[in-house]
Amino acid sequence: MNKLRVALAQINSIVGDIKGNTEKIIKYIKFAKQKNTDIVVFPELVITGYPPEDLLFKESFINENLKAVEKIAKESKDIITIVGFVNKKEDIYNSAGVLYNGEVKAIYNKMHLPNYSVFDEVRYFQKGNDIVLLNIGGYKIGLSICEDIWYPENPISTLAVEGAEVIININASPYSIGKPKYREEMVKVRAKDNLVSIVYVNLVGGQDELVFDGNSFVVLPDGKLQAKAKAFEEELLFTDIDLDQIFRIQLKDNRLRNLRSSYKRQENVIEIKIDHKIKQKEVIEQKITLEEPEIAYIYKALVFGLRDYIHKNNFQKVVLGLSGGIDSSLVATIAVDALGRDNVKGVLMPSKFTSKESIEDALELAKNLGIETFTLPIEDIFERYLEVLNPIFAGKPWDTTEENLQARIRGNYLMALSNKFGWIVLATGNKSEMSVGYATLYGDMVGGFAPIKDVYKTTVYKLAEYRNSISKVIPDRVLEKPPSAELRPDQKDEDDLPPYYILDEIIKLYVEKDIPLEEIIQMGFDEKTVRRVVRMIDSNEYKRRQAPIGIKITERAYGKDRRMPITNRFRD
Repeated sequence: MNKLRVALAQINSIVGDIKGNTEKIIKYIKFAKQKNTDIVVFPELVITGYPPEDLLFKESFINENLKAVEKIAKESKDIITIVGFVNKKEDIYNSAGVLYNGEVKAIYNKMHLPNYSVFDEVRYFQKGNDIVLLNIGGYKIGLSICEDIWYPENPISTLAVEGAEVIININASPYSIGKPKYREEMVKVRAKDNLVSIVYVNLVGGQDELVFDGNSFVVLPDGKLQAKAKAFEEELLFTDIDLDQIFRIQLKDNRLRNLRSSYKRQENVIEIKIDHKIKQKEVIEQKITLEEPEIAYIYKALVFGLRDYIHKNNFQKVVLGLSGGIDSSLVATIAVDALGRDNVKGVLMPSKFTSKESIEDALELAKNLGIETFTLPIEDIFERYLEVLNPIFAGKPWDTTEENLQARIRGNYLMALSNKFGWIVLATGNKSEMSVGYATLYGDMVGGFAPIKDVYKTTVYKLAEYRNSISKVIPDRVLEKPPSAELRPDQKDEDDLPPYYILDEIIKLYVEKDIPLEEIIQMGFDEKTVRRVVRMIDSNEYKRRQAPIGIKITERAYGKDRRMPITNRFRD
């Protein structure tokens, strides 16, 4: 019985840190060797980090990545190493290199290049054409990269007909709500359809607005999970794949046997023989990490994405305004979980409209989290603003101008602290507000990063409740009181907006699903409300374009995931 030991190296690489990524890869190769591993597999473009974007236009960047491949190959003595890198021939390719005993034995170039959502690989890479099979002791292992496996046909089906018992698929697949489960179910279908075992290795880590969840796994020919790594953590996951058992399963299948008997090898199929003897080894336990509720995944994604953005960009501490509301309370909690209490600073900036309860709630939250706070009242400065502007504003009624002035004073305070101490400001706005422009440019929108930018208000409450179920830090009253910007007497969000449970559903349909306005109305939503919400979404693109980036968690986030023109006269 030949069991192939595969190590799934789910690592967190940093875009552009080719030297650091290479050192980490080599470290993991050494770990894998200690367990008598036959093949160690790393994620897509692990050497360069993903996505490298326009760094790919720099020849020096490409060449340094190629030198890294050579260095890693020298460390691959008696262990087959599969790494994602940028291959350069007449053009550049998103590739998987097969390294063994100091040599690059084979290179597979990605065939299906995603060009939707946050992906624009067609901008950079050429499509591969050759299908690559590794022949190890008479057993065949096929290679594929990320998007390739989403297509029922080539290269997966061809690899199966060519005799592959195992298909290795390396990935840089970012997280969004529901995607880990959907991804896993899709791979199970591919495994069952082709009677192969699939090794799915995914990147983990935050990169700007993207966060990669890991969740690497191995699926058997019957679609059952054999092993699964953790979510949002680096891990080296070991699994033993019974090649003889897969061979016997395939031999008994009439459909596959008939396909193979009538099949003629295509010109673009390259079979590479690797003279590696599969090691005899003691059986290891197959580890399967249990699934968690989706709300737990969302929370972990926000914590992980914030931590990586701060650390990878060489910041230490963050600062944010504490209003006593649900948004700032959740962001402060996420920040403490991501960075530690000593690296989070809270600022209370009360005005005459700030309720006593809001101040109490903000201070209670800060005490529960153990963070340092500063209180900087804005009332005197606000009155001075009004005094200076009074000759020009004379005769004009109070409106959003005066409300926005307060928000911009607070923004100035936060940016002053940022400049003086080097703290990065966290904006606390959510997706519901950003969708309809219920936010102030250069006010509450200031900041270097917006952790909950892609989180709907209704989800904000669910996340707060989830976090309190672990340990209670957010005061009950924050969860219970009606949300308010507190910029005028007795202000409530629902004075200016539809109830959030209605607003969020309309935004999801219009922004994420691209459902036309008339169809949304036909679903039973109030016509006047729908037209108003859609008008607000369309007319506030200019604001969103100036907002700080934040972590993508939904099917379609603002920014590179939804690229609408600012100057635009089309209306649905």
